Amino acid sequence: MAKHKGKGWHGRLLAAGLGVTALAAATSMWTAQADPAGGRQPQEQVAADARPVAEVAADIAHASDRGAQGVNITIDDGPDPVWTPQVLQLLKDNGVKATFCMVGTQAKAYPDLVKKVVADGHRLCNHTVSHDTAMDKKSEAYQSQQILDAERMITEASGGVRPQYYRAPGGAFTPFSRQLAASRGMRPLGWNVDTKDFEHPGAEAMVATVKSEISNGPTVLFHDAGGERSQTVAALGEVLPWLREQGYSFGFPVR
Repeated sequence: MAKHKGKGWHGRLLAAGLGVTALAAATSMWTAQADPAGGRQPQEQVAADARPVAEVAADIAHASDRGAQGVNITIDDGPDPVWTPQVLQLLKDNGVKATFCMVGTQAKAYPDLVKKVVADGHRLCNHTVSHDTAMDKKSEAYQSQQILDAERMITEASGGVRPQYYRAPGGAFTPFSRQLAASRGMRPLGWNVDTKDFEHPGAEAMVATVKSEISNGPTVLFHDAGGERSQTVAALGEVLPWLREQGYSFGFPVR
């Protein structure tokens, strides 16, 4: 899967994300050891990590739980106070459930939107703390911090609903990150159709991409944050009814 190109906001998210919890070079978030400053980890983090979860498969999922004619709509990088409500309204108007791959700092900043996503019947996906597309080149301790901190932030923002999937930023999966996510009950999630809406190609181009590439597989990638998303909203308004007209049904990625 191709890595997404320069989205400047991710640099700001990375700086914010690294401040969420202290990261020791050789220390995984699995433990309750002291942080680099000599203090203990926050008690709520230890408690969150200690709660039992059912492990899922660690290979990258693409298929739909609705079978061969299923489509998975996935929405990345939010939530965002401008664009997420518009996306949610479009999904509601079309009777579609989607999977929202949320960035941890965004979830923490907008918990009411996370709760709204859950209340509307959509599923949550962990998209790391700060959307670092180079995290596959970094240490396992760093990967753990990005995945486990985001899991906690999203779960807390939702009111206790855990993310069911893990999508690496830009497809920067590693065997370690996939296994870690799977051990926490989050199925690694890929995509088959990349609308490239982050490049602002125009709504017509996004719609054409979906129409020409949906035969490649069921999981379609859109974004509701990381920039101006009016083109995405317009494209979704055309794509959702078109897919239904073609006989597709909307579901969730397999777990």
